[in-house]
Amino acid sequence: MVMSEQKIEGDPALLFERAGLEEGRIETIVGDALQGCDDGELFVEYCQSESLMMDDGRIKSANFDTNQGFGLRAVAGEQTGYAHASDINEAAIARAGGAVQAVRAGHTGEMSLAPLATNQTLYPDDNPLGEVSFSDKVKFLGEMDAYARSRDERVRQVSVSLHGEWQAVEIMRADGRRIRDVRPLVRLNVAIVLGEGDRQETGSHGAGDRIGFARYLETANWQTQVDEAVRQADINLSSVPAPAGEMQVVLGPGWPGILLHEAIGHGLEGDFNRKQTSAFANLLGERVASPGVTVVDDGTIDGRRGSLTVDDEGTPTECTTLIEDGILKGYMQDRLNARLMGVAVTGNGRRQSFAHMPMPRMTNTFMRAGDRDPEELLASVTNGIYAVNFGGGQVDITSGKFVFSCTEAYRVQNGKIGAPVKGATLIGNGPDVLTKVSGIGNDLALDTGVGTCGKAGQGVPVGVGQPTLLIDGLTVGGTAA
Repeated sequence: MVMSEQKIEGDPALLFERAGLEEGRIETIVGDALQGCDDGELFVEYCQSESLMMDDGRIKSANFDTNQGFGLRAVAGEQTGYAHASDINEAAIARAGGAVQAVRAGHTGEMSLAPLATNQTLYPDDNPLGEVSFSDKVKFLGEMDAYARSRDERVRQVSVSLHGEWQAVEIMRADGRRIRDVRPLVRLNVAIVLGEGDRQETGSHGAGDRIGFARYLETANWQTQVDEAVRQADINLSSVPAPAGEMQVVLGPGWPGILLHEAIGHGLEGDFNRKQTSAFANLLGERVASPGVTVVDDGTIDGRRGSLTVDDEGTPTECTTLIEDGILKGYMQDRLNARLMGVAVTGNGRRQSFAHMPMPRMTNTFMRAGDRDPEELLASVTNGIYAVNFGGGQVDITSGKFVFSCTEAYRVQNGKIGAPVKGATLIGNGPDVLTKVSGIGNDLALDTGVGTCGKAGQGVPVGVGQPTLLIDGLTVGGTAA
């Protein structure tokens, strides 16, 4: 077990200097490697992360990790050469330069213009890991465990976890320009099992963003999370088998936006559309959703989990309108796909770490609010379900088909919310669902900061959100006889 009070020596934002790199020599290596290419960069990263997990009052795991390294990318046409290493030194970067040069064989290109500079700062650059002592974090998790057990005598298991990371990145372009960003990220989770007789059910809740630990250690904040986990477990204990068939579905605000993210958001990423593998390919300017449906990807929201001051290619993030009043307006773009499609970059080039190449990825993706009262939308349902929380799901990007499981949902009949249901799954097609939105609530909410998106083996933090939505004719998979 390693204590979290470790510190980075020197200025963490100055990674070149910290690694003892001479800027002029590295600039020459990078410039030579990218000569004749269309794009590319040297990406240098230093990341500290800490995770603590308590299970039933005992620390089950405690980890403190430090990762560092660089990735050098050369882009020629559609081809990309990439080399990375965990040793940040001149010799390793020179070897990488020799390796990536192969991609430009027979290609003569002109280096794309560097990203525009930005003065925006969306989060503090302080290291959250040293903000609270290791012993205080352990004590805090113990307090959460004790409080959860005091809330309900039916509590059978409590699991709480705290994760934080602090990432410093520096990007060097072929012309020697350097772009820096320092990114904090924290997350707190609690899962509770309640039992009555032979039946046991789980409830969970989490929160996080790009600030320090201190906010989440405030009593009112963590107690709210525990209370929510207990509430969900209690509801699940009284749930009945879910109905099956095609029916009206009301999606709650906030986290249910994960369905929008998976079933629609990925289909609006530039690479899938350039390669014609998205259900939205070649539909720019056409109606793809009901009137009133406006979907944006916004990486500029202060402190949000999916926000970035600059993306992992050095491009400032922005608020990109994807669908406006039902009309498809654009896609999320990294530099490579934007150049090949002849459109503007949107600041969506993201990578998991220095060992991965960037690709178009979402930041905070959500549907904007409408003007309907959520209670009115629910009252209009004759036969359906009200889905408040989701678990896992599967999506086919090419067809848009999806299957999502509900972790909290209720039967709705004749406008009245009834019993909670268990085992409900939503089955449909993303583009088709957009055309069946018949009511958009005025209660837009973003998730609490727990989203992680997977694509091509890479995971990155993201945000989702939406207002209450009424969807006509969605297939519900259930377990009722």
